[in-house]
Amino acid sequence: MSLDYDLISFESLLTEEERLLQKNVRSFVDSAIKPNIAGWYEDAVFPLEIVPEMAKLGLLGMHLKGYGCAGRSAVEYGLAGAELEAGDSGLRTFVSVQGSLAMSAIYKHGSEEQKKEWLPQMAAGEAIGCFGLTEPTAGSDPSSMKTFARRDGDDWVINGAKRWIGLASVAKVAVIWAQTDDGVRGFVVPTDTAGFTATPIEPKLSMRASIQCDIELTDVRLPVDALLPNAKGLRGPFECLNEARYGIIWGSMGAARDAWQVAVDYSKERLQFDKPLAGYQLTQEKLVNMALEINKGFLLALHLGRLKDAGQLQPHQISVGKLNNCREAIEIARECRSILGGNGITLDYSPLRHANNLESVRTYEGTDEVHTLVLGNKITGIPAFR
Repeated sequence: MSLDYDLISFESLLTEEERLLQKNVRSFVDSAIKPNIAGWYEDAVFPLEIVPEMAKLGLLGMHLKGYGCAGRSAVEYGLAGAELEAGDSGLRTFVSVQGSLAMSAIYKHGSEEQKKEWLPQMAAGEAIGCFGLTEPTAGSDPSSMKTFARRDGDDWVINGAKRWIGLASVAKVAVIWAQTDDGVRGFVVPTDTAGFTATPIEPKLSMRASIQCDIELTDVRLPVDALLPNAKGLRGPFECLNEARYGIIWGSMGAARDAWQVAVDYSKERLQFDKPLAGYQLTQEKLVNMALEINKGFLLALHLGRLKDAGQLQPHQISVGKLNNCREAIEIARECRSILGGNGITLDYSPLRHANNLESVRTYEGTDEVHTLVLGNKITGIPAFR
């Protein structure tokens, strides 16, 4: 498939190493994901069998250094995310939950013992992780979480509930955030611990080739060294969320690009009134407007990635990328569906599947409203969250 969207020679801005990584991940997506994704999506199946393949490509915790991780740059991580989400948002989300959330939490905030125990297993795909922050009544406002961890002698005992936790039912380890007498703290919880129960949320209209769960924590007893020693307060989980949000900036544009390319190819082949759809002015206007937004979205992602690699990326800049690129991507996917007409509502074509998935991507890791208020606060200096 040609990359007709690239009107500005975007790939000339990448290094040879970056282009090679992009090519390798794209090849994996084309061979392992795209031929199968319609079935996985329709059957609501997360394909565990591709996890080892992702590990071999170095995609799990790929931006982390040491402990079996690939140590790739932020830009390389973003490029990989864009290619994965061109396949499906749910499969890019797996890489994000595993690497940017669960592994990052242990890498950034864990003890050396915790890192050595879990990170090599997770990088190799031998252990799947999940990240338990969101609760049934605490989504955009995690400070209101009710899950509580109390000390009981030399142990911690956790009670509470989490919701919309990716991968929890197939995870070997969970990073659980809980209130304590000393503020919000994180805990490394093996999922076979007594009292830990994960139940997949079904049915879903979005992210069907992915797993999101409810978690119940009933007198989950952990040793004292289960505590993440270097995370105190909400800054701990927020640092991990910013890693995941950064990946979304790239991933959402990957979904938009794939939807757009499908619409271009279809419009060239579909005849109406003895002429290809692509030959009509209204269709060309749609394709041009969408291509402009995809190009701008990738430029924004690349700029933010270069800032991240230089250690200069600011939290509000992540909000710029997440808000803009998700908002544009979902509009592009919907417009692409319109070009496909009635055929666009089938799983033979990707745009509506991407649009449905992007409803979730637009919601998690900060809704449009939350990122708007982050930027409003930056511009005015007045916090308007309450």
